[in-house]
Amino acid sequence: MEYHHIPVLLHETLELLEPEPGGTYVDGTLGGGGHSEEILKIIHPAGRLIGIDRDPAACKAASERLEAWSESFTPVHGNYVDIKDILARFNITAVNGVLLDLGVSSHQLDSPERGFSYHEDVRLDMRMDTTQEFSAYELVNQASQEELTRIIWDYGEERWAKRIAAFIVKHRPLETTGQLVEVIKKAIPAAARRGGPHPARRTFQALRIAVNQELSLLEQALRNAVDVLKPGGRLCVITFHSLEDRIVKNTFRSLKDPCICPPEAPVCTCGRTPVVKIITRKPVVPSQEELDSNARARSAKLRACEKL
Repeated sequence: MEYHHIPVLLHETLELLEPEPGGTYVDGTLGGGGHSEEILKIIHPAGRLIGIDRDPAACKAASERLEAWSESFTPVHGNYVDIKDILARFNITAVNGVLLDLGVSSHQLDSPERGFSYHEDVRLDMRMDTTQEFSAYELVNQASQEELTRIIWDYGEERWAKRIAAFIVKHRPLETTGQLVEVIKKAIPAAARRGGPHPARRTFQALRIAVNQELSLLEQALRNAVDVLKPGGRLCVITFHSLEDRIVKNTFRSLKDPCICPPEAPVCTCGRTPVVKIITRKPVVPSQEELDSNARARSAKLRACEKL
């Protein structure tokens, strides 16, 4: 299917990122290229945009979409946590801005064979990087009950995590998303399922996060992104659930105030000085107009910081 993408919080992101003609930028989550296209319109022809994505299909589709700006655009199949190494390949030591639009893309959700959706019955997968060997199939069928409980509770904030994990282990092997959904439905009492969101939503989110290491790598990725910014350069991050947003908020705070001296110390002796200033006191959220036109933007939050 065609790789389509509606960029979330587009205008707000551009206002905070402040791309300049001739500048060098990184879109660490290239996706369908929607954000990248608008950045390229501003920085082309003298500017440079490195677009990174874990999904080879995204790199290919974005290259086609952004062909008109090929002189300024370089797609890279990789993980944004490796931003330092990726930039070093192109002899780039510092950039004017970095954008991270976290979470699963519309294309990945809408491609049934990728196994992200609980509305389809396909082989368990959920890999953002299709060259990665470990998938949801291995996780569901090989992880211990205790590990599954932890993942579903920590990453899905699912109150029935322990019971769901026990039912998964009891009914293994599970081959498809449809089989997994049925097991989850059996695990959650009917009264608890009535009137709420799809019973598999939280568990599927948790498994996807675990398969792709979305949260375990995020703090280091944010710190790496700040490290490659020029003074005055900006990092913009769009999150889609509370766990991501909490990591971004706390990491920004620790970069703004890295001092580890005891609160009662009269003066700072650790020598750690602020690395960034936080641009967004509160996260920026979509307007009602955007929500009316793109329901998938409903949980999006945008935070930004500037390198000192």
